[in-house]
Amino acid sequence: MTTRPTPGDPAAPERLPFFVYGTLRPGQVNHDRFLLGRTVAEEPGSMRGAVLYEGPGWPYAVEDPRGEIRGELVTPAAAHYAALLAALDELEDYAPGDPANIYERVVREVLPAAGGAARAWVYLAAEPVARRLRTSGRQVRGGDWPSGSARYPE
Repeated sequence: MTTRPTPGDPAAPERLPFFVYGTLRPGQVNHDRFLLGRTVAEEPGSMRGAVLYEGPGWPYAVEDPRGEIRGELVTPAAAHYAALLAALDELEDYAPGDPANIYERVVREVLPAAGGAARAWVYLAAEPVARRLRTSGRQVRGGDWPSGSARYPE
């Protein structure tokens, strides 16, 4: 079991908004379960340098310098930040430094639809998963899930 940093720990991650592109988007299965009532802002945006691949009920973002994906920039309420970070890390099967990660939580620049740019946490497919998807995965058209592909059952 990998230990996670606790709030106030020097190894604790920077408090940034999250860029979500799959089941955490408004109207999707995990939005209300994890984000409802725990955010101060949710706004449409995009992120360059990645493409989406279809997964078994959710998408994977994979780094690709030619790509761009659509999603939402989500700013957690301060009182919920630590708990939300831990819950999202668990949802995404991410633990810092764990070679078995399915996703890696990384900082990327996001472009809010209203203009400007923001640094945000985003979960990208870990390299073993990304390699498999690049070889045999199916890209989501237009980088916008689920509208770029068939809707998945919840």
